[in-house]
Amino acid sequence: MKTFLLLLIVCAITALAQTKEGDTANGKRLFERNGCYQCHGYVGQGGTAGARLAQTKLPLAAFTAYVRNPASGGMPPFRAKVMSDQELADVYAYIKTFPEPKPAKDIPLLNQ
Repeated sequence: MKTFLLLLIVCAITALAQTKEGDTANGKRLFERNGCYQCHGYVGQGGTAGARLAQTKLPLAAFTAYVRNPASGGMPPFRAKVMSDQELADVYAYIKTFPEPKPAKDIPLLNQ
């Protein structure tokens, strides 16, 4: 299993080396078109069905590897036939624009 994951990461890095920098406008369109927001929220806040994406520390290669082959029982895999490496780079670029969440002290309801 570890060998498979290592091979997967190496393949993703090789493919991404040929990928241009992400287009945030196209990334937003793809994020909405492919329904990513349904589980991850419109600003990547996450929820019961999807992980928080805002302020992710994952590099693009790891993000792509996970989206292509997510853990079983989680999100569906988005293979290259569904979203190309360039499209995933665009989605990643869009995700990187998500703002940091407000600190709890700045949310009135949490301070009552």
